[in-house]
Amino acid sequence: MHWNEIVTTVLLALGCVVSLTGSLGLLRMPDFYTRLHTSGKTDSLGQFLILIGLAFVTPDVLTCIKVVSVGMILMIAAPTATHAITKAAHLHDLRPWTRSDPGGEP
Repeated sequence: MHWNEIVTTVLLALGCVVSLTGSLGLLRMPDFYTRLHTSGKTDSLGQFLILIGLAFVTPDVLTCIKVVSVGMILMIAAPTATHAITKAAHLHDLRPWTRSDPGGEP
């Protein structure tokens, strides 16, 4: 097994673990804002780790550059989209969850 296959395996595994924890956080969080924060942060990092892992096993340099470029675009676009969604929810008066909310999850 070559060094690039080992690095790829580690990065892909880390990306999958980060994405899985983001999914679990999405289920565990009590309100819209915390769910969006959890999914936005872990989704960006998980996708970036997976794409960088794939860049190590691509057959040519041009494909590697394309994969890294997609990763960089995702690192900019995903947090920007998360911020825009959160701002829209705030402008439409969606209140954050508090412990005193009736019927809310603990």
